[in-house]
Amino acid sequence: MNREIVMRGVLALTVMSAVGASRAQAQRLQIPAHEKTVLKNGLTVLLLEKHGVPLINVAGIVKAGAVADPTGQEGLAATAADLLRKGTKTRTAQQFAADIDFIGGFFDTSAAEDYTSLSAEFLAKDQGRGLELFADALLHPTFPKEEVEKLLAQSVDEAKGVKDSPRQVMLEYYDGYLYGGKGYGRPTDGDEITLKRIQRDAIVKFYETNYTPANTIIAVAGDFNAEGMKKKIEEIFGGWAGKAAAAEKIEATGPVKGKRLLLVDKPDATQTFFSIGNVGIAANDPDRVAVRVVNTVFGARFTSMLNEALRVESGLTYGASSFFLQWKEPGPFAILSFTKNETTTQAIDMALEVLKKLHTDGVNAAQLASAKSYIKGQFPPSIETSAQLAQLIASHEFYGLNDDEVNQLEARVDAVTPEIAKQVIAKHFPQENLVFVLIGKASEIAPAVKKYAEKQDTRAITAPGYWPGEK
Repeated sequence: MNREIVMRGVLALTVMSAVGASRAQAQRLQIPAHEKTVLKNGLTVLLLEKHGVPLINVAGIVKAGAVADPTGQEGLAATAADLLRKGTKTRTAQQFAADIDFIGGFFDTSAAEDYTSLSAEFLAKDQGRGLELFADALLHPTFPKEEVEKLLAQSVDEAKGVKDSPRQVMLEYYDGYLYGGKGYGRPTDGDEITLKRIQRDAIVKFYETNYTPANTIIAVAGDFNAEGMKKKIEEIFGGWAGKAAAAEKIEATGPVKGKRLLLVDKPDATQTFFSIGNVGIAANDPDRVAVRVVNTVFGARFTSMLNEALRVESGLTYGASSFFLQWKEPGPFAILSFTKNETTTQAIDMALEVLKKLHTDGVNAAQLASAKSYIKGQFPPSIETSAQLAQLIASHEFYGLNDDEVNQLEARVDAVTPEIAKQVIAKHFPQENLVFVLIGKASEIAPAVKKYAEKQDTRAITAPGYWPGEK
Protein backbone atom coordinates (compact mmCIF):
# COMPACT_ATOMS: atom_id res chain seq x y z
CA MET A 1 0.00 0.00 0.00
CA ASN A 2 1.26 3.43 -0.91
CA ARG A 3 2.36 5.26 2.24
CA GLU A 4 1.15 8.64 0.99
CA ILE A 5 -2.35 7.28 0.44
CA VAL A 6 -2.40 5.90 3.98
CA MET A 7 -1.24 9.24 5.35
CA ARG A 8 -3.94 11.13 3.50
CA GLY A 9 -6.59 8.73 4.75
CA VAL A 10 -5.69 8.52 8.40
CA LEU A 11 -5.04 12.24 8.86
CA ALA A 12 -8.11 13.36 6.94
CA LEU A 13 -10.78 11.74 9.09
CA THR A 14 -14.07 13.57 8.75
CA VAL A 15 -17.57 13.17 10.03
CA MET A 16 -18.36 11.36 6.79
CA SER A 17 -16.32 8.40 8.02
CA ALA A 18 -18.94 7.82 10.66
CA VAL A 19 -21.86 7.92 8.25
CA GLY A 20 -23.20 4.45 7.67
CA ALA A 21 -21.30 3.01 10.62
CA SER A 22 -24.47 1.50 11.96
CA ARG A 23 -25.54 0.19 8.58
CA ALA A 24 -25.01 -3.46 9.48
CA GLN A 25 -25.90 -5.81 6.66
CA ALA A 26 -29.04 -7.87 7.00
CA GLN A 27 -27.71 -10.51 4.65
CA ARG A 28 -24.59 -12.53 5.24
CA LEU A 29 -21.66 -11.13 3.30
CA GLN A 30 -20.36 -13.43 0.55
CA ILE A 31 -17.71 -12.92 -2.08
CA PRO A 32 -19.13 -13.88 -5.50
CA ALA A 33 -18.14 -17.26 -6.91
CA HIS A 34 -14.97 -17.22 -8.97
CA GLU A 35 -12.60 -19.73 -10.48
CA LYS A 36 -8.86 -20.20 -10.55
CA THR A 37 -6.81 -21.59 -13.41
CA VAL A 38 -3.06 -21.98 -13.75
CA LEU A 39 -1.88 -21.95 -17.36
CA LYS A 40 0.86 -24.27 -18.59
CA ASN A 41 3.37 -21.42 -18.42
CA GLY A 42 2.60 -20.89 -14.73
CA LEU A 43 0.37 -17.82 -15.02
CA THR A 44 -2.35 -17.77 -12.35
CA VAL A 45 -5.72 -16.60 -13.69
CA LEU A 46 -8.73 -15.72 -11.53
CA LEU A 47 -12.13 -15.14 -13.16
CA LEU A 48 -15.16 -13.60 -11.44
CA GLU A 49 -18.35 -12.94 -13.38
CA LYS A 50 -20.30 -9.88 -12.23
CA HIS A 51 -23.12 -8.92 -14.54
CA GLY A 52 -25.30 -5.84 -14.42
CA VAL A 53 -22.79 -3.20 -15.45
CA PRO A 54 -21.13 -3.64 -18.90
CA LEU A 55 -17.60 -3.20 -17.57
CA ILE A 56 -14.60 -5.46 -17.19
CA ASN A 57 -11.76 -4.86 -14.77
CA VAL A 58 -8.37 -6.53 -14.79
CA ALA A 59 -6.05 -6.58 -11.78
CA GLY A 60 -2.55 -7.91 -12.30
CA ILE A 61 0.00 -8.65 -9.59
CA VAL A 62 3.67 -9.21 -10.30
CA LYS A 63 5.25 -10.74 -7.22
CA ALA A 64 8.03 -8.20 -6.97
CA GLY A 65 7.61 -4.88 -5.21
CA ALA A 66 9.85 -2.42 -3.43
CA VAL A 67 11.39 -5.16 -1.26
CA ALA A 68 12.91 -6.57 -4.45
CA ASP A 69 14.80 -3.34 -5.16
CA PRO A 70 18.58 -3.81 -5.00
CA THR A 71 20.15 -1.96 -2.09
CA GLY A 72 21.00 1.55 -3.21
CA GLN A 73 18.53 1.47 -6.09
CA GLU A 74 15.32 1.94 -4.15
CA GLY A 75 12.56 3.01 -6.52
CA LEU A 76 13.57 0.53 -9.23
CA ALA A 77 10.35 -1.52 -9.04
CA ALA A 78 8.26 1.65 -9.10
CA THR A 79 10.20 3.04 -12.05
CA ALA A 80 9.84 -0.19 -14.03
CA ALA A 81 6.09 -0.21 -13.36
CA ASP A 82 5.66 3.42 -14.42
CA LEU A 83 7.46 2.73 -17.71
CA LEU A 84 5.28 -0.20 -18.83
CA ARG A 85 2.96 2.08 -20.81
CA LYS A 86 5.73 4.37 -22.04
CA GLY A 87 6.48 2.39 -25.18
CA THR A 88 6.02 -1.20 -26.37
CA LYS A 89 7.22 -3.16 -29.39
CA THR A 90 4.25 -1.89 -31.41
CA ARG A 91 3.25 1.38 -29.73
CA THR A 92 4.86 4.59 -28.55
CA ALA A 93 3.74 6.04 -25.23
CA GLN A 94 1.46 8.44 -27.12
CA GLN A 95 -0.04 5.65 -29.24
CA PHE A 96 -0.70 3.51 -26.18
CA ALA A 97 -2.46 6.40 -24.43
CA ALA A 98 -4.51 7.16 -27.55
CA ASP A 99 -5.59 3.53 -27.95
CA ILE A 100 -6.70 3.30 -24.32
CA ASP A 101 -8.58 6.58 -24.60
CA PHE A 102 -10.25 5.45 -27.83
CA ILE A 103 -12.06 2.61 -26.06
CA GLY A 104 -12.83 4.79 -23.04
CA GLY A 105 -10.70 2.68 -20.74
CA PHE A 106 -7.77 3.19 -18.42
CA PHE A 107 -4.54 1.43 -17.55
CA ASP A 108 -2.51 2.11 -14.43
CA THR A 109 0.45 0.66 -12.57
CA SER A 110 2.01 1.06 -9.14
CA ALA A 111 4.63 -0.64 -7.02
CA ALA A 112 3.84 -1.36 -3.38
CA GLU A 113 6.01 -2.93 -0.72
CA ASP A 114 5.35 -6.59 -1.58
CA TYR A 115 4.29 -6.52 -5.22
CA THR A 116 3.64 -4.48 -8.35
CA SER A 117 0.05 -3.84 -9.43
CA LEU A 118 -1.39 -3.36 -12.90
CA SER A 119 -5.03 -2.40 -13.39
CA ALA A 120 -7.24 -1.81 -16.38
CA GLU A 121 -10.89 -1.11 -17.09
CA PHE A 122 -12.82 -1.18 -20.34
CA LEU A 123 -16.32 -1.79 -21.66
CA ALA A 124 -17.42 -5.40 -22.04
CA LYS A 125 -17.86 -4.90 -25.79
CA ASP A 126 -14.18 -3.91 -26.02
CA GLN A 127 -12.80 -6.83 -24.06
CA GLY A 128 -10.67 -8.11 -26.93
CA ARG A 129 -8.96 -4.75 -27.46
CA GLY A 130 -8.74 -4.05 -23.76
CA LEU A 131 -7.01 -7.34 -22.98
CA GLU A 132 -4.65 -6.86 -25.91
CA LEU A 133 -3.59 -3.44 -24.62
CA PHE A 134 -3.12 -4.81 -21.09
CA ALA A 135 -0.99 -7.64 -22.49
CA ASP A 136 1.01 -5.29 -24.70
CA ALA A 137 2.12 -3.23 -21.72
CA LEU A 138 2.78 -6.27 -19.53
CA LEU A 139 4.52 -8.47 -22.09
CA HIS A 140 6.17 -6.09 -24.56
CA PRO A 141 7.55 -2.95 -22.92
CA THR A 142 10.71 -1.56 -24.54
CA PHE A 143 11.75 1.01 -21.92
CA PRO A 144 12.80 3.69 -24.45
CA LYS A 145 15.90 5.54 -23.30
CA GLU A 146 14.32 8.97 -23.62
CA GLU A 147 11.29 7.90 -21.56
CA VAL A 148 13.55 6.41 -18.89
CA GLU A 149 15.60 9.58 -18.61
CA LYS A 150 12.52 11.81 -18.54
CA LEU A 151 10.77 9.76 -15.87
CA LEU A 152 13.82 9.51 -13.63
CA ALA A 153 14.45 13.26 -13.88
CA GLN A 154 10.84 13.95 -12.92
CA SER A 155 11.04 11.44 -10.06
CA VAL A 156 14.17 13.04 -8.63
CA ASP A 157 12.53 16.47 -8.72
CA GLU A 158 9.43 15.08 -7.02
CA ALA A 159 11.54 13.36 -4.35
CA LYS A 160 13.13 16.68 -3.51
CA GLY A 161 9.92 18.71 -3.64
CA VAL A 162 7.77 16.31 -1.64
CA LYS A 163 9.66 17.16 1.54
CA ASP A 164 8.00 20.55 1.55
CA SER A 165 4.96 18.68 2.86
CA PRO A 166 5.62 16.71 6.08
CA ARG A 167 2.27 15.00 5.67
CA GLN A 168 3.48 13.31 2.47
CA VAL A 169 6.79 12.03 3.82
CA MET A 170 5.88 11.27 7.43
CA LEU A 171 5.56 7.54 6.86
CA GLU A 172 8.75 7.34 4.77
CA TYR A 173 10.70 8.69 7.74
CA TYR A 174 8.76 6.56 10.21
CA ASP A 175 9.19 3.29 8.33
CA GLY A 176 12.83 4.06 7.57
CA TYR A 177 13.58 4.64 11.26
CA LEU A 178 11.41 1.76 12.47
CA TYR A 179 13.04 -0.80 10.17
CA GLY A 180 16.52 0.70 10.18
CA GLY A 181 16.46 1.43 6.48
CA LYS A 182 16.12 -2.27 5.61
CA GLY A 183 13.28 -4.40 4.26
CA TYR A 184 10.08 -2.37 4.62
CA GLY A 185 12.13 0.60 5.80
CA ARG A 186 13.18 1.58 2.29
CA PRO A 187 11.24 4.18 0.27
CA THR A 188 8.89 2.53 -2.22
CA ASP A 189 9.32 5.30 -4.76
CA GLY A 190 13.00 5.86 -4.04
CA ASP A 191 14.56 9.14 -3.03
CA GLU A 192 16.83 11.82 -4.46
CA ILE A 193 19.89 9.61 -3.83
CA THR A 194 18.74 6.22 -5.08
CA LEU A 195 16.82 7.39 -8.14
CA LYS A 196 19.97 8.98 -9.57
CA ARG A 197 21.67 5.58 -9.46
CA ILE A 198 19.05 3.77 -11.54
CA GLN A 199 20.08 3.02 -15.13
CA ARG A 200 18.06 1.63 -18.01
CA ASP A 201 20.00 -1.66 -17.95
CA ALA A 202 18.92 -2.23 -14.34
CA ILE A 203 15.29 -1.58 -15.26
CA VAL A 204 15.44 -4.09 -18.11
CA LYS A 205 17.11 -6.67 -15.87
CA PHE A 206 14.50 -6.16 -13.16
CA TYR A 207 11.73 -6.65 -15.71
CA GLU A 208 13.25 -9.75 -17.28
CA THR A 209 13.87 -11.31 -13.87
CA ASN A 210 10.53 -10.61 -12.26
CA TYR A 211 7.93 -10.15 -14.99
CA THR A 212 7.40 -13.81 -15.80
CA PRO A 213 4.15 -15.81 -16.06
CA ALA A 214 4.88 -17.96 -13.02
CA ASN A 215 5.48 -14.78 -11.02
CA THR A 216 2.21 -13.15 -12.06
CA ILE A 217 -1.47 -13.26 -11.07
CA ILE A 218 -4.18 -11.88 -13.36
CA ALA A 219 -7.68 -11.42 -11.97
CA VAL A 220 -10.57 -10.46 -14.24
CA ALA A 221 -13.94 -9.39 -12.87
CA GLY A 222 -17.00 -8.04 -14.62
CA ASP A 223 -19.51 -8.62 -17.38
CA PHE A 224 -18.18 -11.61 -19.32
CA ASN A 225 -18.60 -15.33 -19.83
CA ALA A 226 -15.95 -17.18 -17.83
CA GLU A 227 -15.39 -19.90 -20.38
CA GLY A 228 -15.00 -17.40 -23.20
CA MET A 229 -12.73 -15.19 -21.12
CA LYS A 230 -10.54 -18.14 -20.21
CA LYS A 231 -10.02 -18.93 -23.90
CA LYS A 232 -9.10 -15.30 -24.64
CA ILE A 233 -6.62 -15.24 -21.77
CA GLU A 234 -5.02 -18.47 -22.98
CA GLU A 235 -4.78 -17.10 -26.53
CA ILE A 236 -3.20 -13.82 -25.43
CA PHE A 237 -1.00 -14.95 -22.53
CA GLY A 238 -0.43 -18.66 -23.23
CA GLY A 239 2.67 -17.98 -25.31
CA TRP A 240 4.28 -15.82 -22.64
CA ALA A 241 7.52 -17.49 -21.61
CA GLY A 242 9.97 -16.89 -18.81
CA LYS A 243 11.62 -18.63 -15.92
CA ALA A 244 9.99 -18.52 -12.52
CA ALA A 245 11.57 -15.82 -10.41
CA ALA A 246 13.17 -16.81 -7.14
CA ALA A 247 10.93 -16.11 -4.17
CA GLU A 248 11.78 -12.74 -2.72
CA LYS A 249 13.33 -13.02 0.72
CA ILE A 250 11.92 -10.26 2.87
CA GLU A 251 14.03 -9.28 5.82
CA ALA A 252 11.61 -9.76 8.69
CA THR A 253 12.05 -7.32 11.56
CA GLY A 254 10.88 -7.95 15.08
CA PRO A 255 9.48 -5.21 17.32
CA VAL A 256 11.90 -2.57 18.54
CA LYS A 257 12.91 -2.95 22.17
CA GLY A 258 12.87 0.12 24.39
CA LYS A 259 12.19 3.65 23.20
CA ARG A 260 13.91 5.69 20.52
CA LEU A 261 13.15 8.96 18.77
CA LEU A 262 13.99 10.61 15.47
CA LEU A 263 13.51 14.36 15.10
CA VAL A 264 13.47 15.59 11.51
CA ASP A 265 14.22 19.29 11.59
CA LYS A 266 12.10 21.52 9.36
CA PRO A 267 13.07 25.05 10.46
CA ASP A 268 10.09 26.79 8.85
CA ALA A 269 7.51 24.39 10.32
CA THR A 270 4.63 25.86 12.31
CA GLN A 271 3.28 22.41 13.14
CA THR A 272 4.78 19.17 14.39
CA PHE A 273 3.78 15.94 12.67
CA PHE A 274 4.37 12.85 14.78
CA SER A 275 4.13 9.10 14.50
CA ILE A 276 4.41 6.69 17.44
CA GLY A 277 4.38 2.91 17.30
CA ASN A 278 6.31 -0.24 16.50
CA VAL A 279 6.33 -3.25 14.19
CA GLY A 280 2.81 -4.68 13.96
CA ILE A 281 1.30 -7.74 12.27
CA ALA A 282 1.47 -9.58 8.94
CA ALA A 283 -1.39 -10.03 6.48
CA ASN A 284 -2.03 -13.59 7.67
CA ASP A 285 -1.73 -12.98 11.41
CA PRO A 286 -4.38 -15.05 13.21
CA ASP A 287 -5.31 -12.02 15.33
CA ARG A 288 -5.91 -9.74 12.33
CA VAL A 289 -9.69 -9.47 12.70
CA ALA A 290 -9.54 -8.90 16.45
CA VAL A 291 -6.84 -6.26 15.90
CA ARG A 292 -9.10 -4.57 13.37
CA VAL A 293 -11.99 -4.45 15.82
CA VAL A 294 -9.88 -3.07 18.67
CA ASN A 295 -8.15 -0.54 16.43
CA THR A 296 -11.53 0.69 15.24
CA VAL A 297 -12.24 1.64 18.84
CA PHE A 298 -8.77 3.02 19.42
CA GLY A 299 -7.94 5.05 16.32
CA ALA A 300 -9.44 3.93 13.01
CA ARG A 301 -12.57 6.07 12.83
CA PHE A 302 -13.72 9.61 13.57
CA THR A 303 -15.29 8.63 16.91
CA SER A 304 -12.19 6.71 18.03
CA MET A 305 -10.55 7.19 21.40
CA LEU A 306 -7.61 9.02 19.85
CA ASN A 307 -9.62 11.41 17.72
CA GLU A 308 -12.09 12.13 20.50
CA ALA A 309 -9.27 13.06 22.87
CA LEU A 310 -6.92 14.97 20.57
CA ARG A 311 -9.45 16.63 18.27
CA VAL A 312 -12.95 16.73 19.70
CA GLU A 313 -12.25 17.27 23.40
CA SER A 314 -8.95 19.18 23.40
CA GLY A 315 -8.82 20.81 19.96
CA LEU A 316 -5.10 20.05 19.72
CA THR A 317 -5.37 18.75 16.14
CA TYR A 318 -7.68 18.31 13.18
CA GLY A 319 -7.09 14.58 13.14
CA ALA A 320 -5.58 11.74 15.19
CA SER A 321 -5.66 8.11 14.20
CA SER A 322 -3.90 4.76 14.23
CA PHE A 323 -3.38 1.99 11.72
CA PHE A 324 -1.81 -1.41 11.10
CA LEU A 325 -0.32 -1.98 7.62
CA GLN A 326 -0.35 -5.72 6.95
CA TRP A 327 2.14 -7.16 4.47
CA LYS A 328 3.86 -10.53 3.94
CA GLU A 329 5.98 -9.83 6.97
CA PRO A 330 4.78 -7.67 9.86
CA GLY A 331 4.14 -4.11 8.75
CA PRO A 332 4.10 -1.00 10.91
CA PHE A 333 1.65 -0.01 13.62
CA ALA A 334 1.44 3.72 14.18
CA ILE A 335 -0.41 6.48 15.95
CA LEU A 336 -0.46 9.57 13.73
CA SER A 337 -1.31 13.18 14.36
CA PHE A 338 -0.06 16.76 14.13
CA THR A 339 -0.34 19.88 16.22
CA LYS A 340 1.00 23.41 16.65
CA ASN A 341 4.66 23.72 17.66
CA GLU A 342 3.77 25.02 21.11
CA THR A 343 1.45 22.08 21.88
CA THR A 344 3.75 19.31 20.63
CA THR A 345 4.38 17.63 23.97
CA GLN A 346 0.82 18.19 25.12
CA ALA A 347 -0.50 16.31 22.08
CA ILE A 348 2.04 13.50 22.34
CA ASP A 349 1.40 13.15 26.07
CA MET A 350 -2.31 12.89 25.38
CA ALA A 351 -1.82 10.24 22.70
CA LEU A 352 0.29 8.20 25.12
CA GLU A 353 -2.32 8.65 27.82
CA VAL A 354 -5.02 7.30 25.49
CA LEU A 355 -2.79 4.32 24.72
CA LYS A 356 -2.32 3.76 28.45
CA LYS A 357 -6.08 3.96 28.98
CA LEU A 358 -6.57 1.31 26.29
CA HIS A 359 -4.31 -1.01 28.29
CA THR A 360 -5.75 -0.27 31.72
CA ASP A 361 -9.45 -0.14 30.83
CA GLY A 362 -9.57 -2.43 27.83
CA VAL A 363 -12.57 -2.30 25.50
CA ASN A 364 -16.03 -2.77 26.97
CA ALA A 365 -19.03 -4.48 25.41
CA ALA A 366 -20.64 -1.25 24.25
CA GLN A 367 -17.46 -0.10 22.49
CA LEU A 368 -17.10 -3.49 20.85
CA ALA A 369 -20.71 -3.47 19.67
CA SER A 370 -20.23 -0.03 18.11
CA ALA A 371 -16.97 -1.05 16.40
CA LYS A 372 -18.53 -4.24 15.05
CA SER A 373 -21.46 -2.33 13.55
CA TYR A 374 -19.04 0.16 12.03
CA ILE A 375 -16.97 -2.54 10.34
CA LYS A 376 -20.06 -4.36 9.08
CA GLY A 377 -21.40 -1.13 7.66
CA GLN A 378 -18.18 0.12 6.11
CA PHE A 379 -16.85 -3.08 4.55
CA PRO A 380 -19.57 -4.06 2.02
CA PRO A 381 -19.19 -0.90 -0.14
CA SER A 382 -15.49 -1.70 -0.48
CA ILE A 383 -16.25 -4.87 -2.47
CA GLU A 384 -19.16 -3.70 -4.61
CA THR A 385 -17.51 -2.94 -7.94
CA SER A 386 -15.75 -5.29 -10.33
CA ALA A 387 -12.57 -3.22 -9.89
CA GLN A 388 -12.65 -3.76 -6.13
CA LEU A 389 -13.38 -7.47 -6.51
CA ALA A 390 -10.62 -8.05 -9.05
CA GLN A 391 -8.06 -6.41 -6.77
CA LEU A 392 -9.40 -8.26 -3.74
CA ILE A 393 -9.17 -11.77 -5.16
CA ALA A 394 -5.75 -11.02 -6.67
CA SER A 395 -4.33 -9.79 -3.36
CA HIS A 396 -5.88 -12.71 -1.48
CA GLU A 397 -4.20 -15.08 -3.90
CA PHE A 398 -0.87 -13.34 -3.39
CA TYR A 399 -1.07 -13.45 0.40
CA GLY A 400 -2.36 -17.02 0.53
CA LEU A 401 -5.75 -16.01 1.91
CA ASN A 402 -9.09 -17.50 0.88
CA ASP A 403 -12.72 -16.42 0.52
CA ASP A 404 -13.25 -16.77 4.27
CA GLU A 405 -11.62 -13.34 4.60
CA VAL A 406 -14.97 -12.05 3.32
CA ASN A 407 -17.38 -14.91 3.90
CA GLN A 408 -16.47 -15.33 7.57
CA LEU A 409 -15.67 -11.71 8.34
CA GLU A 410 -18.89 -10.92 10.19
CA ALA A 411 -18.70 -14.11 12.25
CA ARG A 412 -15.06 -13.42 13.14
CA VAL A 413 -15.89 -9.83 14.04
CA ASP A 414 -18.78 -10.95 16.24
CA ALA A 415 -16.53 -13.46 17.99
CA VAL A 416 -14.34 -10.74 19.51
CA THR A 417 -15.12 -10.44 23.21
CA PRO A 418 -13.75 -8.00 25.83
CA GLU A 419 -11.47 -10.81 27.03
CA ILE A 420 -10.09 -11.41 23.52
CA ALA A 421 -9.71 -7.66 23.07
CA LYS A 422 -7.67 -7.48 26.26
CA GLN A 423 -5.31 -10.18 24.99
CA VAL A 424 -4.94 -8.43 21.62
CA ILE A 425 -4.20 -5.10 23.28
CA ALA A 426 -1.47 -6.62 25.44
CA LYS A 427 0.08 -8.43 22.46
CA HIS A 428 -0.22 -5.97 19.58
CA PHE A 429 -0.59 -2.44 20.97
CA PRO A 430 2.88 -1.61 22.35
CA GLN A 431 3.16 0.64 25.37
CA GLU A 432 6.69 0.27 26.74
CA ASN A 433 8.53 -0.35 23.47
CA LEU A 434 7.90 2.61 21.18
CA VAL A 435 9.44 4.40 18.23
CA PHE A 436 8.79 8.13 17.89
CA VAL A 437 9.31 10.09 14.68
CA LEU A 438 8.65 13.83 14.63
CA ILE A 439 8.90 16.34 11.80
CA GLY A 440 9.01 19.87 13.13
CA LYS A 441 11.01 22.92 14.11
CA ALA A 442 13.85 21.49 16.16
CA SER A 443 14.87 24.82 17.70
CA GLU A 444 11.46 24.99 19.39
CA ILE A 445 10.64 21.39 20.23
CA ALA A 446 13.94 19.50 20.62
CA PRO A 447 14.52 20.20 24.34
CA ALA A 448 10.95 19.27 25.29
CA VAL A 449 10.79 15.95 23.41
CA LYS A 450 13.97 14.53 24.97
CA LYS A 451 11.83 13.01 27.71
CA TYR A 452 10.29 10.44 25.37
CA ALA A 453 13.36 8.32 24.62
CA GLU A 454 16.93 7.91 25.79
CA LYS A 455 18.11 7.09 22.28
CA GLN A 456 17.54 10.05 19.97
CA ASP A 457 18.58 10.88 16.43
CA THR A 458 18.19 14.06 14.42
CA ARG A 459 18.46 14.95 10.77
CA ALA A 460 17.58 17.89 8.59
CA ILE A 461 14.63 17.46 6.29
CA THR A 462 16.82 18.91 3.54
CA ALA A 463 19.28 16.01 3.94
CA PRO A 464 18.93 13.51 1.09
CA GLY A 465 17.11 10.30 1.88
CA TYR A 466 14.90 9.30 4.79
CA TRP A 467 16.78 7.31 7.39
CA PRO A 468 19.78 8.11 9.60
CA GLY A 469 23.02 6.80 8.22
CA GLU A 470 21.83 6.72 4.59
CA LYS A 471 24.49 7.66 2.08
